[in-house]
Amino acid sequence: MSLFYRFQATLYKILLFLFVVGVVVYLLPRAGSFQYEIQAGKPWQYETLLAPYDFPIQKTQDELEDERTRLKANIPRYFSVDQEVLPAVFDAFDQYVAALPASEASNALFVNWRTTIEAMYAIGVVSFSETLFEEEVALVNNTRKKAIKLSDLYADIDVKNELENQLSESGMGILSDASKQYLLSLITPNVSYDEPLTAQFRSEALAGIVPIRGLVTKGTRIIAKGEVVEGEKLKILQSLQLEYESQTWTQSNTAWIILGYTSLVSIPVLLLFVFLWRTRPLVFENNKRITFLCVNILLMVLLTKTVVDVNPLYVYAVPICMLPLLLRTFFDTRIALFSLMIALFLLAFLVPNSFEFMFLQMMAGILASLTVNDLYRRAKLFISVGLIVGLYVVSYIAFTLIHDGNLNQLSYDVLLLFVVNGLAILFVQPLIYIFEKVFGLVSDASLLELSDTNSKLLRELADKAPGTFQHSLQVANIAEAAANAIDANTLLTRVGALYHDIGKMKNPVFFSENQASYSPHDDLSSEVSAKIIIEHVLHGITLARKAKLPDRVVDFIRTHHGTTTVLYFYQQAKQNNDEVAIEQFQYPGPKPFSKETAIVMISDGVEAASKSLKEPTAEKINAFVDKIVERLMDEKQFLAADITLREIETIKKVLVEKLISSYHLRVSYPE
Repeated sequence: MSLFYRFQATLYKILLFLFVVGVVVYLLPRAGSFQYEIQAGKPWQYETLLAPYDFPIQKTQDELEDERTRLKANIPRYFSVDQEVLPAVFDAFDQYVAALPASEASNALFVNWRTTIEAMYAIGVVSFSETLFEEEVALVNNTRKKAIKLSDLYADIDVKNELENQLSESGMGILSDASKQYLLSLITPNVSYDEPLTAQFRSEALAGIVPIRGLVTKGTRIIAKGEVVEGEKLKILQSLQLEYESQTWTQSNTAWIILGYTSLVSIPVLLLFVFLWRTRPLVFENNKRITFLCVNILLMVLLTKTVVDVNPLYVYAVPICMLPLLLRTFFDTRIALFSLMIALFLLAFLVPNSFEFMFLQMMAGILASLTVNDLYRRAKLFISVGLIVGLYVVSYIAFTLIHDGNLNQLSYDVLLLFVVNGLAILFVQPLIYIFEKVFGLVSDASLLELSDTNSKLLRELADKAPGTFQHSLQVANIAEAAANAIDANTLLTRVGALYHDIGKMKNPVFFSENQASYSPHDDLSSEVSAKIIIEHVLHGITLARKAKLPDRVVDFIRTHHGTTTVLYFYQQAKQNNDEVAIEQFQYPGPKPFSKETAIVMISDGVEAASKSLKEPTAEKINAFVDKIVERLMDEKQFLAADITLREIETIKKVLVEKLISSYHLRVSYPE
């Protein structure tokens, strides 16, 4: 079990690697990968291609759709004769007539009506609305079918008019109006549109459409090197690709294809892990951060796969640039761009025209990473999105000119998709908030909120330890200037400096900046005093955790003294006892592990010690800063920090200028 806990971080990374590779391989298309890239309108870049085997020429979707449309137009509507309508009409007719007073005239009329009705129903009676069209239809009577025009049938209103004419000739007084209206209402159509039968015949006809229109025999030359991929050659190449992919992905070689996909996907994912291990060890060691990177890449792959399955054209609406913007918010530009490159390599398996897609997205991703340094500023985000959409449009127009030599084939639908893409990128800000909460990360927007000195924790610091609060403000000001000079994260540096000493709130009077005239250390031994001083780091971490400060801010509390010694009490102890253990007077660490934490350590040491300067001059301040930094370097406090000697010299210069300004000194110029 102890071995498991020892290697659990490594085990987690292995499982994460396998999970990412497994998900991507699962999302890849279930077909073999065609070895040639077909680029319509461009010259064939490969050697002359001969048919490797017999294969059919597939009809294009447009050709199939045209054939379906013609078939539907040629198949008539089907009308059926209802054999039960005429007997039902006669039954109702006879029952009503039997109840009427009989006369010779009425008997003759009813005989004529029956004869007329029977004759017209024999031809067919339809609804009046159907006879308005000169449409040829198929009339089904029992098992017999014949083609007729709807206008050749009788409309129900025609039958009623004929019966009324016969009544008029015989004498209108034979029937009352009520009897006439009732008898005429019995006339109903016996021919009607048979939608199920029509659908059945049409589906049978459509099912008979052959999806191929020819055959290419083995050895036939398909296309020669340098020939333009267009027309019939393009259709044959696309048919060969379909045939190849359908033959490749079979039950016998599925395992080998999956193995190939797994190997190809593993390479970029492994390179991402190696890149983090070699260049960003702090990110690599933090499982939350490396999980965040992998989750974002997987989400982009999943989103692209979903869109491509719906319509490959819509891939231009996928906000790929959201990935570098998200990563640039929490990491540096190098991580953002490398992760984007890895994601695009994986997406190349899914999208059509992979070169054009990768070119567009890589250029746009670089632009996004370079234009948005502070994403919390909404204006900059809108400007960046505008530039990204503009780059998409210009690149797409350029590719269209290369392919067609003109802009006649320029698709305005694609241009609209680029606009949709830009609008989708704007949703990066709510995503940043979600990822902050899920992965415990911190963005510039959150840092900006924490930099407000009216926040609850800083107000409490100002109330309980006003001297420490003022000291923190001074450190924040000079550290921010130093960070700006060496191109470090100024906002993070300022926030870290503001909170680095919050642990002093527990025992504020034990720290000189909060003392008036009396020091409680006068009544304590050097060891106890040193212990109280050192514990302000641990108290600060506890307060920060309680206030739910981000880990990146807590890092400043942990590292601002590194493993340095509480020198004053150590020397005091040595005066009384030569065998003093220096470990009792050392901070627990860790040492600073970034430029920002190193800047705060230097700024904190310089600002605190500067209060002891008597009659300061520019020369004294310069020598004083040199001495402070030299001591920190002698104690190897910056070995873990990604900071150079040149940057340390720049920081020293900025601190000297700030201290000279705070003491209102003038630099002495040579005479």
